[in-house]
Amino acid sequence: MSTSPIPAAKPIIGDEERAAVDRVLRSGMVAQGPEVAAFETEFSEALVGGRACVAVNSGTSGLHLGLLAAGVGPGDEVIVPSFTFAATANSVALTGATPVFADIEPRYFCVDPAAVEAAITERTVGIMPVHLYGHPADMTALGELAQRRGLKLFEDAAQAHAATWKGAPVGSFGTFAMFSLYPTKNMTSGEGGMVSTGDPEIERRLRLLRNQGMQRQYENELVGLNNRMTDIHAAIGRVQLTKVGGWTKQRQENAAFLDANLDGVVVPPVSEHATHVYHQYTIRVAADRDGFVTALREEHGVGCGVYYPIPNHRLPSFGRDADLPETEKAAAEVISLPVHPSLSAADLERIVTAVNTLAKAGA
Repeated sequence: MSTSPIPAAKPIIGDEERAAVDRVLRSGMVAQGPEVAAFETEFSEALVGGRACVAVNSGTSGLHLGLLAAGVGPGDEVIVPSFTFAATANSVALTGATPVFADIEPRYFCVDPAAVEAAITERTVGIMPVHLYGHPADMTALGELAQRRGLKLFEDAAQAHAATWKGAPVGSFGTFAMFSLYPTKNMTSGEGGMVSTGDPEIERRLRLLRNQGMQRQYENELVGLNNRMTDIHAAIGRVQLTKVGGWTKQRQENAAFLDANLDGVVVPPVSEHATHVYHQYTIRVAADRDGFVTALREEHGVGCGVYYPIPNHRLPSFGRDADLPETEKAAAEVISLPVHPSLSAADLERIVTAVNTLAKAGA
C-alpha cells in the first residue's frame, strides 16, 4: 500500500541521548560507574517512592538476581502467571526453583489472587505478579494473601514504569520489583533493567550478585554473575527518565482516543484503583484473531502484536499440564495495537478505521 505502515512500537532516541553517550565516551569511564549510581538514585526518586534501586544489564537479570537475593532456590516454588513473557517463569527456573502457573482474571490480564491461593503448597515461598501491559495487578489482594500465608511478594514491573495501585507506585510493594529497560519499553537505556527494594539486605545482595559477588575488588563474598549495567546505558536511561512522564501522558491520551472510537472489539478496561501506563493497548477479538492481525498488517498497514500467543505452561521449555481457562482464552483473543507516543492524529484515525472496518466485516 502507498501509505507508510504504522509501527507497533517505536523507540525514541534523540540528540540528548546521543550527547549523553558521547559525554560518557569522552570521560573514558564506560563500565559501571558514576552514571549508573546517578541513574539508580534518579530512578528511585522519580518512579518508586525512594526505594533503593540497583541497575543491571537486563530485565531478566533483574528478576533472576532479585530471586537469588531473596533466597529462592532448589526445592522452592514461586507462583507466576502463565500469560506473560517467558522471562518471568525462566527467572524462577534459573534459580533452581519451580515456577507454578496460575490463571489470570479476565478484565486486566493480571494474575488472579484466587487462582494464586489455590496454587499454594507447602513448598511455595513467593508470588510473582506481572503488571501486564502497564496495568497493575491487584496488589491489595495479593499483599494480604502473601501476608496471611507467610509468603514473599515479588513484582514483575517490566512493562509498568509509573503505573500506580491505589496511588502507590508499582515497584514499592514487594520484596523486590523489576523494571525492564529494553528498547521497546516505555523508557529505555538501550538495554538493561532496574531492581527496586525496601530491604537493605536484599539491596546489598543484589549489588554483590551483579558484580561477581564483590563489593570490594577481589574480595568475593559469594558466587555472583557479571550482570552490571554500563555507564553508556545508564546515561541513556537518565535522559529517558526525564521524558517518560510526558510519554506516559501521551500514551494515556492515545488510549483514551482508541477507547472512545473503537467498535466491535473489547477495549482494555482500567481498574478504579489503577493508573494504567499502556505499554500495550490490548483489545480482544472473539473470532479469527489471527486473520484479524494479518488483515491489519497487510491490508491496512497497521502494525500490531500478539502478546502472548502461547501461554508459558505450554511452551516446550516447560510443557506443563494446567487448567488455566482465562489464560487460554486471552492467548486466543488478544491483539495489541499501536499506542506509543510517536503516533500522529492521522495514525490514530487510521488505526480506528482499520479495526472498525475489520470488526464490522467479521475479519
